[in-house]
Amino acid sequence: MPEKPGNRATGATIELENLSKRYPGSPSPAVDNVNMEIGAGETVVFVGPSGCGKSTTLKMINRLIEPTGGRIRIGGDDVTHIDPVKLRRKVGYAIQSSGLFPHMTVAQNIALVPRMVGWPKERVSARVEEMLDLVGLDPGEFHGRYPRQLSGGQQQRVGVARALAADPPVLLMDEPFGAVDPITRDHLQDELIRLQHELHKTIVFVTHDFDEAIKLGDRIAVLREHSHIAQFDTPEAILTNPADDFVSGFVGAGAALKRLNLTRVRDVGLTDYPTVTIDDPLQEFFNRLRDSGTNEILLLDRRGRPYKWLRRGDLMRARGSLARAGTLVTDTVPRDATLRDALEAVLTDSAGRVPVTGRRGEYLGVVDVETLMNSVHELMEADRLEAAAHRHALEELRAAQTHAEQEGVGGEEKA
Repeated sequence: MPEKPGNRATGATIELENLSKRYPGSPSPAVDNVNMEIGAGETVVFVGPSGCGKSTTLKMINRLIEPTGGRIRIGGDDVTHIDPVKLRRKVGYAIQSSGLFPHMTVAQNIALVPRMVGWPKERVSARVEEMLDLVGLDPGEFHGRYPRQLSGGQQQRVGVARALAADPPVLLMDEPFGAVDPITRDHLQDELIRLQHELHKTIVFVTHDFDEAIKLGDRIAVLREHSHIAQFDTPEAILTNPADDFVSGFVGAGAALKRLNLTRVRDVGLTDYPTVTIDDPLQEFFNRLRDSGTNEILLLDRRGRPYKWLRRGDLMRARGSLARAGTLVTDTVPRDATLRDALEAVLTDSAGRVPVTGRRGEYLGVVDVETLMNSVHELMEADRLEAAAHRHALEELRAAQTHAEQEGVGGEEKA
């Protein structure tokens, strides 16, 4: 039997102490004295310009790159001098373009580390099935496929499944979604958010995309050259109060809209549209339409997934079957999607609404443009109030400094 979620290992703390890397012949270090504490179960994103050392810092955590100096502690244990091969078997690692072995099937790729650490055959087999299911791939369909037979998004899902297969407390991700198209990238980000919501691993994620960092990170480390930390804080704090001009450059324009990446669809009110299924008789459609007082009903397929939008006039073309009528649902968003994702979806829909789905695509409700615009206005108002409070605090500080200077001058004159 697959292991139950409750039995999985949760995340472990990561401590970097004066971590440095200097390459022979280089006049300056690639990474210079990085100090950082990452909480168990936390997702921390490294973001910074190309060449700043963010990937080097990440790879030193599992010692794919050996540090020149400093300490690495995982779960309180100093791993700086243990066998690096054994360390890597305890730390999941996912990279751009998945890094799957092309001569191995999907199942063999996922099973690789569990077999290396000595899991029994039955446990490995059950784990492969569980991991495929966890990342949203049908085990019966994908078990025996080879990487070349998968889309880019499917390969990345298998790469994540392989990284998590041996149930490591730590998952390192080096720009894992950088090589896929924007739509697939959004879906993979949503999938990672959902997985983390279930698994609570400690994730360290490298990206050059600040919007991705906002969407995924509990905290973001904005790195300068040599991995010097410009700011290490929550996305909210960085968006509303960047530490300096360097950080402001990453935030860019439209901070209020970027904050839409901080709120999930699950956090806003969903409209419970009336629904019917493909197998329901036509009379059931009329009954639901009458009882709901709406002019539209959502048709679900046999697995409870959004299939078509139905209006009363569509039944003229139904010819006895609901499946022949209506307009296909062209887009859905998962409940873990950000409000930004949902807003993009509803703005491309002529009726300004989009179905929200669960883990297996099942219908949960509908989010509409009015709900999302209200959320945008609330965020913008919160930003306005915070900015006003910040200005007020600065004015009080300046007034206090001026008063102190005047008092000092007055005291000198009396003396």
